Amino acid sequence: MTDQETQRCGFVAILGAPNAGKSTLVNAMAGTKVTIVSPKPQTTRFRVRAVLIEGPAQIILVDTPGIFAPRRRLDRAMVSAAWGGAKDADFALLLVDAKSGITETVRGIIERLAQQQRPVWLALNKVDLIPPETLLPLAAELHRMLPFAETFMISAEKKRGLEKLRTKLAEVMQPGPWMFPEDELSDLPNRMLAAEVVREQILRQTHEEVPHHASVETEQWTERPDGSARVDCTIYIARATQKAILIGEGGARIKEIGKRARLELTALLERPIHLFLNVKERPGWDEEGGRIRALGLEDDG
Repeated sequence: MTDQETQRCGFVAILGAPNAGKSTLVNAMAGTKVTIVSPKPQTTRFRVRAVLIEGPAQIILVDTPGIFAPRRRLDRAMVSAAWGGAKDADFALLLVDAKSGITETVRGIIERLAQQQRPVWLALNKVDLIPPETLLPLAAELHRMLPFAETFMISAEKKRGLEKLRTKLAEVMQPGPWMFPEDELSDLPNRMLAAEVVREQILRQTHEEVPHHASVETEQWTERPDGSARVDCTIYIARATQKAILIGEGGARIKEIGKRARLELTALLERPIHLFLNVKERPGWDEEGGRIRALGLEDDG
């Protein structure tokens, strides 16, 4: 632990369109998995904080849901969580997928950020996927829309350019005591981590129609005398057809989801985890205030 008189601390909200790579960036910066990742958009549903230590500075990254045009009650809560993360943070880091460029969603985010009186940094992500000569014109166009205080060219997946970003973040943290213990990597409780790891496997292993109509809740967490834990999770699904897809022929898919999630949780928590999954059909769960609050989101109705 550093001397409290020299400590620095601050919150940085990571904002961007769905699939910009926010969760990949947060995990890469943290050096471990603190938020789930999948190739599908809108993977993150609520704010997750990752805690980084860089010298005397504690940097708290706030991974927010991708910002998009909401249709469901759940969607509105997710977008509200994203902007709430930006409002509560000391400043925002806008992550833009360099390959996708300036989409309408990116324009909308920048317009809203321009209305806020706070520093905003820009990180162009996935720069390894496009010709280098296109990067400067893209950055210049983004700067014409909003004069960013700092700009970074990164590849979160390949972990390129992250050391410079991390160093710069540490430099701008304000003097003050650390908010989290030195050995704490995230504020995500184990029960919620378990639910999210299961949901990640649903995202990765099911068809396009299923993932965003599924919700996972840890119903029970039982510590065992041998140091292991029994974890019971319920997967809520919107329609009977989606439930059939999720379970798979002879229960094959749900078994594979459970197996991979159990192995990942065992590795993340560094102890044996006994995972049990139950699937329930619950039409309209994404319009229920109770289910939305169970996900850690604020429900505005």
